[in-house]
Amino acid sequence: MSEQSFPDDARPEYADALPEYAERVLDVTELIPPGRVMTYGDIAEYLGEGGPRQVGRVMSLYGGGVPWWRVVRADGALLAGQELEALDRYREEGTPLKEASRAAEGHLPRLDLKRARWDGGERAQDHT
Repeated sequence: MSEQSFPDDARPEYADALPEYAERVLDVTELIPPGRVMTYGDIAEYLGEGGPRQVGRVMSLYGGGVPWWRVVRADGALLAGQELEALDRYREEGTPLKEASRAAEGHLPRLDLKRARWDGGERAQDHT
């Protein structure tokens, strides 16, 4: 049984503590500069552990307090259910976008990952 499935009054004391891996994922998320993005896989690679699914799970459970819109899918598609909020934030920050074709569902743009992707810059070498 996972921590997430305990009723509030039956959760163990440690359940409120953020798992170490989640802390590291959220720390990297906070390093991403405005107007830039990293994919779920980029963050896993940056940390040298986990994978895109693990990063996605962390963001799903704990990512509300960090710039979640800067962690994206590898295909540049906007996060389902959060498209409009993310799009507003991308436009505010000047994140490079590719305009959608008329055939695209909902005519929503995608992220231009070639221009928007951040590799961690010099800070990546300082991160341990």
